[in-house]
Amino acid sequence: MPVWAVLLTVLVTALGAAGIGGVVGGRFAAQTAAPEQVAPQLDNEPPSGAPSRAPDTIAGISQRVSPSVVSIQDSGAGLSGNGSGFVIAGDHVVTNNHVAAALEDGLEVVYSDGRTSAAEIVGTRPESDLAVLELRDPIDVEPLEFGDSDQATVGDEVIAIGAPLGLAGTVTTGIISAVDRPVRLGEGSEAAIEALQTDAAINPGNSGGPLVDLQGRVIGVNSAIATMGGPESGQSGSIGLGFAIPSADAEDVVHDILGGDPAARADLGADLDPGHANGARVEAVEPGGPADRAGLRAGDVVVEFDGEPVDDAEALTALLAEHQPRDRVAVGYERDGESHRVDITLGTNTN
Repeated sequence: MPVWAVLLTVLVTALGAAGIGGVVGGRFAAQTAAPEQVAPQLDNEPPSGAPSRAPDTIAGISQRVSPSVVSIQDSGAGLSGNGSGFVIAGDHVVTNNHVAAALEDGLEVVYSDGRTSAAEIVGTRPESDLAVLELRDPIDVEPLEFGDSDQATVGDEVIAIGAPLGLAGTVTTGIISAVDRPVRLGEGSEAAIEALQTDAAINPGNSGGPLVDLQGRVIGVNSAIATMGGPESGQSGSIGLGFAIPSADAEDVVHDILGGDPAARADLGADLDPGHANGARVEAVEPGGPADRAGLRAGDVVVEFDGEPVDDAEALTALLAEHQPRDRVAVGYERDGESHRVDITLGTNTN
C-alpha cells in the first residue's frame, strides 16, 4: 500500500467503540443525470418554534425529513446513542447491521422530539450491513421513501441526517463524490458494497441514517467513513470521505427481509483468494455448487461478473451482494491464459 492510502473505519457507536479497519477499493463510474421526479409529500411539521422554510430548500427538507430519523440505543445500558436509522412504511426502521448487532440488552429508538419506542430486529443482512427493526410503540411520523440511486451522479447535492457522537438531529450537506465505489466494511467483515461516496460530514453515530436528495428521498444508507490512520489510532472524525449503501441495493434487501428469508443471500459456491489482484482467483469450488456446475475450477480467475469488471475478490464479493439467490449471471474468467465465459445460476447461502 502507498503511504497515502487511507484505512476504512466502520461507524459502530457514538460512544467511542473501536472501529474496524479495512482497505478502501477504488473505481469510478459515470452515470447519467437524474431526470425530474415528483418529490414525496412529507407531512411532518417543522419543529415547534422554528421558522418555517420552503420545502425545496436545505432547511425545508431537513425540517420535514428529520422527524422520521431516529437514534438507536441500547435500552438496557442507558447509552446516549449507538447509531441512527429512519422510519419506513409499516412501523419499521432501517439501519445498519453493525448498529443493531452491537446492542445486546434490547433496542430502543429515540425520535427527534425525544420520545422513545422499544424495537426488535425483524431481520438482518450482515453481508450488506443492513437491518430492519419493528417499532413496538411507534409515534406518527411520515415514513421516508427510497429514491433511485442508479440516477445519482457525481456532483448531485445530498443531505446526511443522523446522530453523530450522540448529537441527534444533526444535518450536514455535501455532494456525491463518486458512485459504485467498492468498499469492504472492515477487516474480516462479511459486508462489501459498491457505495455512494459523499463529502457530506459523516461521523461515528451517523451509521444507519439516511442520505437524502433534494426531494427528501433516501438515496443511501450512511455506513462508513475513511480516516487517515489504522484501528490502533482509535476512531477519528470525518475527512470528507463517507460511504453510503445505495438505495437501489438497500430497498431490495429491505423488501427481502420483510417478505423473505432474512438469512438467505446469493452464493457463488467458491472460495476466493483475498490477496490476488487483477481479478478474483478461485481457491476452491464447492462440489455440486453453482461454480462447480458451471465448470469453474480452482485456479480460475474471474475478471467479469454480470457485465461489470472484477478487480479482485473484494469487488466480486460486492457485486455478488447485489444479487439474489437464483439470479442467472454471465461470468467471464481466465484459465491458463485463455478467456472463457459462462452463465451461472447463483445458489443460496443461509450461514
